[in-house]
Amino acid sequence: MSEPTRENPNGPIGTEVIFENDQVRIWDMRVAPHGKKAWHHHTMDYVIVEITGGKVEIENVAGKSYIGEGKPGTIVWQDAGEKHELRNLTDEPYRNILVELKKQS
Repeated sequence: MSEPTRENPNGPIGTEVIFENDQVRIWDMRVAPHGKKAWHHHTMDYVIVEITGGKVEIENVAGKSYIGEGKPGTIVWQDAGEKHELRNLTDEPYRNILVELKKQS
């Protein structure tokens, strides 16, 4: 697999899959202080549960960025389709749990 880039956002969604069945895939997602989660593509709707909170910058493939500031326990819904890179803007590790919802047929 080639290195994830803006043009080829093929990186994994999170750091490690911690549970998966026919309905959901759950990721533990960790980013080191001032680190980044390389370019990736969300193909399923998903829910984020903030573990640490913190300040992150998310840049999409069109070059648009926004800053997110979550608090521990915050829950965020996201629709499928997003292609982005996430950067941790803090001096502390960033962590969330990300739950991908598989389409039921």
